[in-house]
Amino acid sequence: MSNARNSLLALVVATSSAAAGFAQTAEAAAAAKAYTAPRHAELTKQYEAFLSMPNVALDPAGLRQNAEYLEAQLRSVGAETKLLTAAGLAGVPPVVWGELKIPGATRTIVFYAHYDGQPVTPSEWESGKPFTPVMKMLDGEERVYARGAGDDKAAIFAQLTALRALQAAGVKLSANVRFIWEGEEEAGSAHLEQILMANRELIRGDIWLVCDGPVDQTRAQSLAFGARGDAHVQITVYGPNHALHSGLYGNWAPNPAMMLVELLAGMKDANGRVLIPHFYDGIQPLGPVEKKALADAPVNDEMLRREFALGHMDGGGRHLLELLNEPSLNINGISSGQTGARSPNAIPVSATVNLDMRLVVGTEGKVEQQRVVDYVKSQGYFVTYAEPTREELLGHAKVAQVKLDGVEEASRTPMDLPVAAEVIAAVKSARGRVVLLPTMGGTVPLDAMERAAETKMIMVPIANHDDNQHAANENLRMQNLWDGAETMAALMAMN
Repeated sequence: MSNARNSLLALVVATSSAAAGFAQTAEAAAAAKAYTAPRHAELTKQYEAFLSMPNVALDPAGLRQNAEYLEAQLRSVGAETKLLTAAGLAGVPPVVWGELKIPGATRTIVFYAHYDGQPVTPSEWESGKPFTPVMKMLDGEERVYARGAGDDKAAIFAQLTALRALQAAGVKLSANVRFIWEGEEEAGSAHLEQILMANRELIRGDIWLVCDGPVDQTRAQSLAFGARGDAHVQITVYGPNHALHSGLYGNWAPNPAMMLVELLAGMKDANGRVLIPHFYDGIQPLGPVEKKALADAPVNDEMLRREFALGHMDGGGRHLLELLNEPSLNINGISSGQTGARSPNAIPVSATVNLDMRLVVGTEGKVEQQRVVDYVKSQGYFVTYAEPTREELLGHAKVAQVKLDGVEEASRTPMDLPVAAEVIAAVKSARGRVVLLPTMGGTVPLDAMERAAETKMIMVPIANHDDNQHAANENLRMQNLWDGAETMAALMAMN
């Protein structure tokens, strides 16, 4: 047989296989839609019951309740289950693990999500009760308001719903399916890698589908092939050893709040570009496939500018999605003295800032932290990593205490892998248009997962972009939940 004929035959076989796979995943998505449509009220009540369980780090009993509830849910769909931990981790929220073994399967698909949520301040919520779900209509659409609604209980509930839909419709799966649901993601996943490493045979798969985050702002389904990393630096600068009368000592005693503002102002230019030397060194450039994905993605900048009431945007006119593939420097918060009715006319003792740096592939968290420290030193500061002594304060014109927190590195999966093409096709069969992103702006511990599972990760978000994640009045647009169940069903049905 000629080479040309061989190539043609291979193309026909590949095309037929792809068509069959598309039909299979489309059937699964249709089964999910047929299952959820007449059960919206019933499923909404079940979701509200899940949201009613407190899930913040300060409530370990609540996290345990969530884990045990989820293990029971997995058992109810016929999965083998375990609550995974590691030696010496008493009191650490377990990873909920489940597996459906399919006879004859040669591949395993792993679905990741997290059941913990950000801390809450009840007084900031309209209802005053973050764990009492409230259903509201917004622009004619139902949304449920509760902590964890969008980040990230929706993904877990969508996965369970998809599985029940497939079982009800008699759709046969071709691959083994595993579930990894973490209870510590919002606390930095401090023990995730240790737990995964201790249970490596249970967590491996041909692909991990990391179901966290929001879809594109146009509401089109998105897939992200990487996530930014994260690193923090806290800086405290010092003035007098007790607050001084601003009239008696102003113009003479240095004001630490003013010193800190000056220091921070030199870190960025008017367009938001970081001026710290070498901050952008080492960035791994995007390849042609990633660049094309960005070129094909929607440009939502003006829509978002109006939504957020922004008079201008950083970046010098460059698009948001392009900027997400560069490291960033953000001020999370500044504290010094008092404001409002409690504000005295005084020079404060100190001023503190917490800086958050998002990392991209090629940059290293500890290196970026050191670049910040070096910049502080270059501005004439004596840097200490402990509370400064009286002698240090007297012996140096400017003193800064620095605290370096933990680092999560960035990660990115090549978009042109064969398994990536399969995931893209499956999601397209469920949702139609799919927005492909090289990097998601948020941070997920993909690097730890990759090291432990020794496989690649693709992000499959389902929440609405305006879900107020990490903030008060977090919410989920209910249609995103139904759409998410269809997406998860299609992915579970991949060959």
